[in-house]
Amino acid sequence: MFHIVLVEPEIPPNTGNVIRLAANTGCTLHLIEPLGFSMDDKHMRRAGLDYHEYADLRRHADWASFLAHEQPDPERMFALTTRGSRAAHGVAFAPGDWLVFGSETRGLSPELREQFGPAQRIKLPMREGQRSLNLSNAVAVTVFEAWRQNGFAGASPAPGLPTQA
Repeated sequence: MFHIVLVEPEIPPNTGNVIRLAANTGCTLHLIEPLGFSMDDKHMRRAGLDYHEYADLRRHADWASFLAHEQPDPERMFALTTRGSRAAHGVAFAPGDWLVFGSETRGLSPELREQFGPAQRIKLPMREGQRSLNLSNAVAVTVFEAWRQNGFAGASPAPGLPTQA
């Protein structure tokens, strides 16, 4: 499916929520260290409930290690940022795409953000004057938009849910 990349996440329940999301959508979750918490944090584990064992979770020591180990296609990597140049719903997502999110308080560093071309820097629409969305909410909105565009491939059949042909 898709790859969710959290760069230096800080708030345990957000990461727990994203672990649960990854398990339920078939996404691979990549955590780029340093993390602002222990993976044994009770709040993170509670937010993820018992989904930790079902999620494909990979930890990376830093951004360079992540790039070296995973070797993602730069053209299929998308940085979600309030400084994005186009809306996420305007991207034609494909299975295997990489969705990159920064930390809750800092977002993506300017140095990291600039590694993405303008077409790869995307944002979610918000009302004027608002700063940002909660990290786990932003991840969920983006993943479900990408998954919707791909016919909810791999989802359990449900009445009224479109399926990929």
